[in-house]
Amino acid sequence: MTRRRVVDPGRPDYCGKCAARMQEQERGGTVRPVCPRCGWVYYARNATGAALLLERDGRILLARRAHQPYKDWWAIPAGFVEYGDSAEETVLREAEEEIGIPVRIVGLFGVWFGADDPRDVAHLVVYRVEGEGEPRPGDDVAEVRFFGRDELPERIAFEAQRQAIREWARRGGGVVD
Repeated sequence: MTRRRVVDPGRPDYCGKCAARMQEQERGGTVRPVCPRCGWVYYARNATGAALLLERDGRILLARRAHQPYKDWWAIPAGFVEYGDSAEETVLREAEEEIGIPVRIVGLFGVWFGADDPRDVAHLVVYRVEGEGEPRPGDDVAEVRFFGRDELPERIAFEAQRQAIREWARRGGGVVD
């Protein structure tokens, strides 16, 4: 397996513990920032996102993004998992914030990886959810709409999102296997 190389936007120049200037050293087979004063080693970590897959009548809910990156592109409602939160808690929070309805998680749909978000590379955990009420645009969302698998928009934001939506369509769009 070929290892994907991406630039870490959070790579520090100074130690997060003692503020000394970091030095590049090999640790664990990778060159990493290491503090020469206190020994702290910076290990880059992927972000984790959590998304909610809401279906009605064989159609998937997508949200048109109101902000960059990928402003005006479509995506499954999602957000980054905050420090100390679980992916499940994130999905419940994002449903309220982005589509204005409470949801109930009914199962894990899948996990995908993407490296095209300029803020961070991330794993995306997608949960199937159920929810009552009419979704409406909320925080970070310009529009919400349900799409059938033959109606999906061309501009879908984020590599991991595209993978998840392709898998949803491959499975028949609306058919739970």
